[in-house]
Amino acid sequence: MPAKPKLTTDEILKAEYNYIASTVFQANEDRSRVTSFYFVTVGSLVATILGTLFSEDNLQGAALAFTGLFIILTGLGALTLAQLARLRAAWHESAQAMNVIKDFYIKHHKEIEPAFKWRLNTLPPTDKPYSIANLMAIEVASLSAVTIAAALYFLFLFFGNIAWWGWVILAATLPLGYLAQWAWYKHLLVDNQ
Repeated sequence: MPAKPKLTTDEILKAEYNYIASTVFQANEDRSRVTSFYFVTVGSLVATILGTLFSEDNLQGAALAFTGLFIILTGLGALTLAQLARLRAAWHESAQAMNVIKDFYIKHHKEIEPAFKWRLNTLPPTDKPYSIANLMAIEVASLSAVTIAAALYFLFLFFGNIAWWGWVILAATLPLGYLAQWAWYKHLLVDNQ
C-alpha cells in the first residue's frame, strides 16, 4: 500500500490564498485593459467626428470614411468581446484545476474541507449573471451595436438624405447589433475551447 503523502495543510492553504489573489488580480487587470482600450478607441473616434461636425458644413464628403471607421470599431468590439470571453473561460478552467487539487488534499486531510468556499460543484458558472465579466461584455456589446448603427448611418448619409425607412433600419440595427455581439460573446464563453 502506498504511503500517505506528507502534506502540510498550512502550505496548501497559503498556496490557495496566493493563487486566488493572483488570479483575481490578473483577470481583473486584463479585463480592464481590454475594455479600456476599446472605450478609448471609440471615444477618440467620436471626438474626431464631433470636431468634423463643427468644422465642416457638409459631412457627406467624409461619410464613407466614417462608415469604414465604424465598421472597424465594430470589428474591434467583436474582438474585445472574444478576449473578455476567453479571459473569463481561462479563469474558470484554472479555478476548476485548482479545485481538483483541493479535492485531493481534502481526501487526505478532511479537517481542511471547511476552509474552501469553492469546490467543483460550487464554482461560479462561466456566464454568471451580473459578474464583472458579464457587465463589461454588456457594455462592449452595447457600444458595438451603436458603432454598427453609426456605420450604417454614415453609409446612408453618403448616398444622400435619409428617408423614413432608413431611420427604421437604423433603429432596428441597435437591438440586432447588440444581440449579434452578445451571441458571439456567449458562443466563446465556454471552457475547453
